Amino acid sequence: MMSDARTGEHSYDQIVLGRRSIRGFQQRPVPRALIEQVLALAMRAPSSYNTQPWNFTVVSGAPLDRIREENARRTLAGVPDSREGRRGGAYLGAHRERQIEVAKQLFSVMEIGREDKDKRQDWVMRGFRQFDAPVSVVVTYDRVLLESDIGPFDCGAVTNALVNAAWSRGLGCVINSQGIMQSPAVREHAGIAEDQVIMICVAMGYPDEDFPANSVVSNRKPVAEAARFVGFED
Repeated sequence: MMSDARTGEHSYDQIVLGRRSIRGFQQRPVPRALIEQVLALAMRAPSSYNTQPWNFTVVSGAPLDRIREENARRTLAGVPDSREGRRGGAYLGAHRERQIEVAKQLFSVMEIGREDKDKRQDWVMRGFRQFDAPVSVVVTYDRVLLESDIGPFDCGAVTNALVNAAWSRGLGCVINSQGIMQSPAVREHAGIAEDQVIMICVAMGYPDEDFPANSVVSNRKPVAEAARFVGFED
């Protein structure tokens, strides 16, 4: 399906069913005009009362390298997580099981053994480096909405639209919370204004089709498990 997304001949179903998280990228630049096309498509996402609270800081080159370096350095030095979104406790139950399942898939294709601490550490740090993608799209929303769940909800909608739009244009993405773990570094080197809340970042670039982890397709629970139908006769 990766090649289908580059032909220009694809349906909505092909994009949604074919898209997957990309964690290995070709080291070639992504044209600004192409990213602008992707953003224009993504911004057709719905938002509460059409408020469109989202903003994007698209980072590449030396500024992104500085973010990567400082994010990794501060994390390795034990600097506490400073992400700006609300977070609960650790995932438990079925949510934790799904986390473990996809981790097993990734470690299997990457040949990372359970006891191989060096490879595991290297894999974790790839996340803090935003998987060495040539582009990072930092998604923010207006701070005046900080006390409401609507702004983050709308950012989720536009981020989903963003990764699908990118796939439709031959680009791969992975939604990456590790990349904003040290938010002061992101804010400084990307020049993000204080009136913006840093929600998430999306690593973006041309997929490296030889990178093993890019073949992983994560499982989805069935509709019968996720949905209840009330008032239907059948």
